[in-house]
Amino acid sequence: MKKTIKFAAALLIGTSLLSTGCLEETFPQQGTVTVDQAGDAPNAFNNFVTACTSTLAGEFLYAGNANMNAYDFGYPSFLLQRDVMGQDIALEDTGYEQFTTWYTCGVGLGPDYAICQVPWTIYYGWIKNCNVVISLAGEKPDEEHIVGAGIAHAMRAFYYMDLARMYAPQTYKGHEDAPTVPIVTEKTTNAEATNNPRATNKEIWEELILKDLDKAESYLADYKRTDQTTPDLSVVYGLKARAYLTMEKWPEAEEYAKKAQEGYTMMTEAEYLDHDKGFNTPNNSWMFMTKYDAEDPNITLNDGDSSWGSQMMIEITTSNGYAHGAGTVKRIDAHLLETIPQTDWRRKCFIDPELDELVAEAQTVEELNKIVADYLSDVSSYPETITSTAQASASGAFGGLSLKFRLGGGDAGHSNAQFVGFVVAVPLMRVEEMKLIEAEAAGMQDEGRGKTLLEAFAKTRDPQYTYNDLQSFRDNVWWQRRVELWGEGFATFDIKRFEKGITRSYAGTNHPKGYRWNTDGVPDWMNLCIVGTEVNFNQACTNNPTPIQPTEDSPEKVW
Repeated sequence: MKKTIKFAAALLIGTSLLSTGCLEETFPQQGTVTVDQAGDAPNAFNNFVTACTSTLAGEFLYAGNANMNAYDFGYPSFLLQRDVMGQDIALEDTGYEQFTTWYTCGVGLGPDYAICQVPWTIYYGWIKNCNVVISLAGEKPDEEHIVGAGIAHAMRAFYYMDLARMYAPQTYKGHEDAPTVPIVTEKTTNAEATNNPRATNKEIWEELILKDLDKAESYLADYKRTDQTTPDLSVVYGLKARAYLTMEKWPEAEEYAKKAQEGYTMMTEAEYLDHDKGFNTPNNSWMFMTKYDAEDPNITLNDGDSSWGSQMMIEITTSNGYAHGAGTVKRIDAHLLETIPQTDWRRKCFIDPELDELVAEAQTVEELNKIVADYLSDVSSYPETITSTAQASASGAFGGLSLKFRLGGGDAGHSNAQFVGFVVAVPLMRVEEMKLIEAEAAGMQDEGRGKTLLEAFAKTRDPQYTYNDLQSFRDNVWWQRRVELWGEGFATFDIKRFEKGITRSYAGTNHPKGYRWNTDGVPDWMNLCIVGTEVNFNQACTNNPTPIQPTEDSPEKVW
């Protein structure tokens, strides 16, 4: 039954958006939903509700199974695309790196290239699924349709929130008239689609996102979900907290972040660092998630290489996975790691560069293996796999390798990675994020109150935590977000929201030569371009400039 529903969901996306996999028929406006036809299918409404979330992971949504691009593994791919644009993930190109275009940030992100089509195609496909449900439910959903309508409104807000933050050249506050993306709802006609300008920040956040969330809050008031793969009231509260945070409406952000936390608990050190279940299995911190199933095309095809696990998990006893077998590891930025105190147990998610100094003294393979096994005994049950991962990478280094995202399935997952180990869940919202939103929002009203909340949060991770009085309150918040939410897709959004630059060039950097760039402000490549065919079709749609890659490394920053 699950396979049937997933297939139906993918088919709906593919009807007008994914039929070719190239730069044809990519317009979000084309193929306006034929609700009468959709409603005639058996159990149509429930299937379309499922489609709002079921294809977040597991399917080849961009070009279909025929192409099997290794970055085409659903929503978790966008988490990586956004994070590698910044500074907190350092890549190494061994010739197999699948996220190079986003990391190197040049003309390849421009409107005439296929990469530009990826978010445009997939996000508007997801939005179309939501629009179908909203159409079928009607203006005033009855008891049979009210929960489905609530899920659709919540998810449509979720998708448009991402699009607004990815495409707007300026963050909301002070730039309310900055352009985002064209709005397509269940009421948009084909004629309107040809003259559909980009909505402003104010229009998309106030007139669409918040109104969708208001409806979701009402419709899901009594909904009890079976797992965290669908949004419930707490997730709606969390999305409102994110929206008000972006809009810098501090009292509302604090209010909804507190509401969202009810019933959840923060991850403990044991949960965070669990060798077998760390960040692959939902717990009482996870509010919203997506997951890969054993029968998903992302797992069964292409040796499972088109999957989150292939990119993020390194403790594999065979040669599987891009991160492990091909050496395309996603390391934590060396400077960010250096700033995490040894007393903060989150540091154990990442291998200390000290190990490289120790293994350099090894005279034999046996001695090297013993050094690694002894050093990593408390953070990994599979130290030999980390040695082979390091050796497959371009630098051969251990320092900065991530152990945050573990393989699923225990011993079987490590030895049969693509079919067992990559079958994992991925968090999309955690209560820790809500704690940090609450602290930031409180501090922007009363810094003392925000500092108290931030210190309370930090001490759960580092009992010896001391507030950095040399930095601003929001810089302290940003640092906590960078460490706590590393690899979870927030880096670009936070850089744009805080109006920060990036720093990749400094003494001891682990970013490769040619990509060691420092910027004074938000780099232009973080404002995604709209695919060229959309601008050609939609006469009212403007575009962001094609990003220009820096021509040389920046001088080293002195901290």
